[in-house]
Amino acid sequence: MQRINLMMMVFSFLLGSGIKAQDQKNDVLFCYGDFYPEQIKNYSVVVLEGLHFSKKDIQILKENNETVLGYISLGEVNKDAAYYDSLKEFTLGKNEIWDSYILDLENKQTFNKLLDLFEEAMITKGLDGLFLDNVDNYGPYGPTPEKKPALVNFLSKVKERYPEMYLLQNAGVFIIEDTHRYIDGIAIESVATNYNFTTHNYRLRNKKEFEEQVQHLKAIEEEYDVPIILIEYADTHRLRDKVLDRIKPSGWSYFIGQIKLQKIPVFN
Repeated sequence: MQRINLMMMVFSFLLGSGIKAQDQKNDVLFCYGDFYPEQIKNYSVVVLEGLHFSKKDIQILKENNETVLGYISLGEVNKDAAYYDSLKEFTLGKNEIWDSYILDLENKQTFNKLLDLFEEAMITKGLDGLFLDNVDNYGPYGPTPEKKPALVNFLSKVKERYPEMYLLQNAGVFIIEDTHRYIDGIAIESVATNYNFTTHNYRLRNKKEFEEQVQHLKAIEEEYDVPIILIEYADTHRLRDKVLDRIKPSGWSYFIGQIKLQKIPVFN
């Protein structure tokens, strides 16, 4: 009798732990480094660097996850990009912080080259779509706000050519009025957290700032009916738990990981 009770207690503990672990698992994964596709399962969205993976790898990921997206920057290009040489002469200047060059979507060669990359993502790689980075370059605080019509024209062309393609916009909330009809979701970084790039310190954002951002995002979600994904940064289980306490009530999908996004998240 005692042995049976002990076994039941152990089973209940393991089951409870499993439920807790599952509840705390990110439902979205961002990882730009290499990883084994077979190990990635049950995510609603996986965002990766397509250069690391074959079409077969992508297929495995699609079988085990809902949506698999590649990465592309619509605002800048760096020297590591395969298409850097073909676009550099048409760029508008350099972003010294990130050592990248600002793209000009009004330029025909740039427009067509980026459009080719969307075709490659869909046909050659078999991805469900793309994660659109540096869209906020075209907002009022970016380097090329005057190029916003070119961005909108580009997104329109992409959706015209690939209507089934999933487009996840990164940031750019100040131009969501113009882009929402072409995208399937918007990802927002550091709503609950506020990583310090000078001290490399992971930390929570000021609570008042956090609450203001949440209210702003709720207004956007309601007005434009665009799904929201939160991207948050933490290095310890303790900080991760605090982030979860903040963001869970929103009901939004989320990713919590380390700032470089090069590995599957691990917490100390």
